[in-house]
Amino acid sequence: MSNSSPIRPLAVLVGVQLPGVSDVDHTADLAELGRLVHTLGYEVAATVSQKRDALAAAAVLGEGKLKELADLTGGQGYIPSAAKERKSKARDRWKANDAVDDAFEAETDADEAFGEEETRKPTVVIVDHDITPSQARNLEKATGAEVLDRTGVIVDIFHRHAHSREARLQVEIARLNYVVPRMRESTGSKERQRGRGTGEAALELDRRKVRDRIAELREELAAIQKQQANRRVARKDQLRVALVGYTNAGKSSLMRALTGSNVLVADKLFATLDTTVRALSPATKPRLLVSDTVGFIKKLPHDLVASFRSTLDEALEASLLLYVVDASDPTYEAQLEVTESVLAEIGADVVPRMLLLNKIDRLDEEGRQRVIRRHRGAIALSAHDPKDVEALRQTIIDHFELSMIDEELIVPYAKQSRISEIYEYARVISEDYDESGARLRVRALPAALARLRRVFAA
Repeated sequence: MSNSSPIRPLAVLVGVQLPGVSDVDHTADLAELGRLVHTLGYEVAATVSQKRDALAAAAVLGEGKLKELADLTGGQGYIPSAAKERKSKARDRWKANDAVDDAFEAETDADEAFGEEETRKPTVVIVDHDITPSQARNLEKATGAEVLDRTGVIVDIFHRHAHSREARLQVEIARLNYVVPRMRESTGSKERQRGRGTGEAALELDRRKVRDRIAELREELAAIQKQQANRRVARKDQLRVALVGYTNAGKSSLMRALTGSNVLVADKLFATLDTTVRALSPATKPRLLVSDTVGFIKKLPHDLVASFRSTLDEALEASLLLYVVDASDPTYEAQLEVTESVLAEIGADVVPRMLLLNKIDRLDEEGRQRVIRRHRGAIALSAHDPKDVEALRQTIIDHFELSMIDEELIVPYAKQSRISEIYEYARVISEDYDESGARLRVRALPAALARLRRVFAA
């Protein structure tokens, strides 16, 4: 019976364990890279790892490991010289004869392999480091395969998963910034261009076009972000909770459980790139908003952090941050450190927070107790357990209740049409009427009360 699932292209992972990186961390980094590569649509065929004091300047790996890598991909295993070979008739005749011999041997090998299943070779090499364009080119020459570094993989995943106009613009800017230094001269492109940009080589002209395109994208993005900022200003006096954490920690599952929204939930990295804001369900008085943010990852490219700055502003301007971690992941503590580091980078580390140990149902009893003891005060739960979600909902409400105060507001009859704003930003405890208007006893946060006082001032 044939397998109907599509055949994924094969990839080889390459990692260099540098000084100061433990075996556990190195193994975890490569495992995470494997998940990234799988999200990108490849199947990991093999891993080549090496301990070195630094990445080899030419091709990341040393000669021996480079040859081992090339054996997997079908490459020649060395970087050919860039020097032009001197021509001679004798050399040309020798090469012609050699080519005939090679063709005969290849035909013989094909005949011997007839009827046997063809062995697929990996077509891409993924390096778990940021590498220079020259290192990538040298690796491609030595292996005969396409080469991507970690940043290239993440940028490509973001490019595929972005849906909203804002996210697509952000990712496209990051992608073009990544591509510009890696653009190469095409054959015959050394000639100078005529007309505009006289004196520029084709490569220089192409790079300038890309930079112009980036400038256009930034202008369009700025306009969208201004609209987003206006929407955030309109919500600034409301209670806002932001789910933050490592990619695939279960933030979207929690978002769906807390709000009843149909946000995308998928067991893959970076399934969510667009910030979603929904009201806590069942509805509370005052209304409480929950936002799901883009996930973090170790070695997140700086261009992407910068591009998603406005998206991360949801965390910066939230009233409470819920740090979501996958407690079943052996490396969850390192993932929590990454989350804290990124939030500190944007200044959101001062926002009140709660730690949520998600996916606790995947651990045995001993593992659950160990994690809970390790993080006293954290909330252990499963986003798929309704009782856990209801308990979390009540904990969030109780958190805000501690900061609320009671006050009486007088709403003149001339402003009765705006009384709905009180129900939006506060909980109405009692309501009476006299000659001055409606007298409402309300409970709300101090900032919301200050806003309502301004609105209903006589």
